Amino acid sequence: MDNQSFVKAWKRQVAFSLFLCSWGWVSGQLRYSIAEESHPGTVVGNVAQDLGVNLADISRRRLSLGSDGSSRLFSIEQKNGALVVQERIDRESLCGSSLSCLLHLEVVAENPLELHSLEIEILDINDNSPFFSMTNQVIKITEQFTLQGEQFPLDNAQDLDIGINGVSQYRLNPNPYFSLSLTKDSGTLIAELVLEKILDREEKSEHKLTLTAIDGGEPARSGSTEITVIVLDINDNAPVFDQSRYKKNILENVPLKTVVLKLNATDSDEGVNSEFTYSIDQRTARSAKEVFDINPVTGEVFIKGLVDFEASNIHELLIKTIDKGSPKLEGRCRIQIEIEDVNDNIPEIMFISKNNEIPENAPVGTVVGFITIRDKDSGKNGETKLVVSPDIPFICQPMSQRYALVTSGPLDREKISQYTIKLTASDLGSPSLSSQITISLNISDVNDNPPAFLHNVYNAFIAENNEAGRLLCTISAVDPDEGANANLIYSITDSHIHGSPVSSFVYINSDTGNIYAQRSFDYEQFQVLQITASVEDSGSPNLSSNVTVFIFILDTNDNSPTILYPESTGETIAEETIPRSAAAGYLVSKVSAVDIDSGHNAWLLYSLVQSASPALFHISEYSGEVRTLRGLHETDNTEHRLVIVVSDHGEPSMTTSATIIVNILDSISQESPKSQDFLTNAKSTPDLTLYLIVSLVAISAVFLVTFTILLVRCLRKNYYSGCGFCFSDKSLSTTYMDQYKPTLYLNSDGTLKYMEVRMAPPEAPGSCYPACFPPLADFPGSTLSKTENFPQLTEPIQEPNPLCNDTNQVRYQ
Repeated sequence: MDNQSFVKAWKRQVAFSLFLCSWGWVSGQLRYSIAEESHPGTVVGNVAQDLGVNLADISRRRLSLGSDGSSRLFSIEQKNGALVVQERIDRESLCGSSLSCLLHLEVVAENPLELHSLEIEILDINDNSPFFSMTNQVIKITEQFTLQGEQFPLDNAQDLDIGINGVSQYRLNPNPYFSLSLTKDSGTLIAELVLEKILDREEKSEHKLTLTAIDGGEPARSGSTEITVIVLDINDNAPVFDQSRYKKNILENVPLKTVVLKLNATDSDEGVNSEFTYSIDQRTARSAKEVFDINPVTGEVFIKGLVDFEASNIHELLIKTIDKGSPKLEGRCRIQIEIEDVNDNIPEIMFISKNNEIPENAPVGTVVGFITIRDKDSGKNGETKLVVSPDIPFICQPMSQRYALVTSGPLDREKISQYTIKLTASDLGSPSLSSQITISLNISDVNDNPPAFLHNVYNAFIAENNEAGRLLCTISAVDPDEGANANLIYSITDSHIHGSPVSSFVYINSDTGNIYAQRSFDYEQFQVLQITASVEDSGSPNLSSNVTVFIFILDTNDNSPTILYPESTGETIAEETIPRSAAAGYLVSKVSAVDIDSGHNAWLLYSLVQSASPALFHISEYSGEVRTLRGLHETDNTEHRLVIVVSDHGEPSMTTSATIIVNILDSISQESPKSQDFLTNAKSTPDLTLYLIVSLVAISAVFLVTFTILLVRCLRKNYYSGCGFCFSDKSLSTTYMDQYKPTLYLNSDGTLKYMEVRMAPPEAPGSCYPACFPPLADFPGSTLSKTENFPQLTEPIQEPNPLCNDTNQVRYQ
């Protein structure tokens, strides 16, 4: 279509529109103008520039148009932010004959999310020619009785264009009988045929005229119709309405067949010339004829179509009456019907958001999306209010032409991962109408929860001499986050144990939390390993937690007893001398041995394997004292070889043997040193005994006070670890290493032979450090023999509780 002639006027309109655009931006709106039929690619305006978006930020802001139907006609170029025509624009199909054609669009900008109103005015061009609804109009005029200057209405031309492009003038071909009279009614140019000369049917019964309608466009367009004037004989009175104009107000949505108005017309003629019918004139707009009709006999105007205020709020009907005379005469009137609004349109809710997900650490006031409400009704019926579902951390904040949905409280994905938001819009009509939409909003995870171990402390038990790679225990943690924020990695915190890095003792599987032995452990070297395990997630930044792991080394019977006395170098054999006068029960010697194992594996048993005279000597299986069974005879040999075997109670049992040669002398000038002289000479025995008694009382008092303090703390905290210990993991390292149990071993004369101090370990889960030995009264068959001032246990003691394993031994002799 050629619209070159419109370029100059269009440029002036665009310049003026850009001036209005700058004023509209201040108030929050953009407004542009564009002529219809503009070619695709025509630039309407630069949205990015008018919104203040820098050229470098255009691609990041991603400007786009909303989803309204008119948005398909335009698009925004991402390279420069220009608004361009995308499809053919036909103003007549968009806005019909309306004087103003405005398209309302939404401009959406992202990062951050913003919404702006955009109005585009479609300017009319002269692309339609005027046309008449009838190609031939017939006018009948009675001869003689029609006076000079009488006017006859003509069919108005219609032009789909508006304003200056609409019909601006009519032309009638020159003739001596008729001329044109032009008037304007409500902005519409009305042409009427004027009789300039009285007609004479006998002179000329028919006149052919051409009526041309011309619009005001450049170049002008025109359309024509033919008018046939038939000269009739006399019927000189036309029907007459009681009013020339009628006005009526009705509500929209009036039911069909409802009578709006009853017309009344009269004809002063008689007979057939006074009979007439009602009809709607062809000049009435099509939209009005689709809604209203008239009863041709009674003149009742009634509803035949939908009355919609939103489609049109006013209708105008041209009514005519035609009598049955010859020639037929017409009467005319005009009816104006105004439509009053009824609250019959539900508010429409439109939610605009580029993302249905929001992070859980979003601050209060974060914009989630924009809400626009439209109601086609007017007045109170078109005023709306918006309500958000309660008990959710979201509210709607009113803006100039819409609402913003924003956060009103903290979000926590671990508590609620998705919100269903109900928006209810209600108008202020009576009765009120409302609509509702539901928005599902997902809460995305943020790494805000550190991993947590399932236990406060972990305890593992493993027997010594284990193989490398043995599974010690498994630590486990949980993280309420999701995705990478919940992907856990386990590790061992760098530290040193006895001067060696912890990595030389254990290693951990970073995925499963399994802790394995890196090497074989030796109970005699250390009994407890304390390590710190750590777990961290894969979030950014990552979060971590620590836990203490105690690894208890359990003793196995891997050491043979060591004989302290008699000493055996391999080259010499210990010898003892006794007088032949020795009576039964005479102490020949005392074998002393130790076992660096602990607990059951360190309990020693003495036995006499070989003797020259088996019936002459015996050994106490618990104390190692070798005594005579009877008095010596003259016939007894003077030398006896005794082989003593020391065995422990381990499984399997381990043994060590020693040999003693006993010489029997008839007379001994100076008595050999007794076993009670192993530590000191006889002269200092009383003083040493006093010191030992004081030491024993002091050690016992310290042990009693320590045990009492631990017991009180255990009862007060009532704390149990994962393996059943009474003491908390924080105090385990100190209380465990400080608990020792002293044991005194005495000679037959009451002097101290040696003292053994054993560290009391924790027992297996379920017990709380029981005494390693029951009270003396609990040993069946035990007796005390008193030599000087010290009691001595002469019978075997009951086997101790196997759960109390010595973790360290210190013997003093």
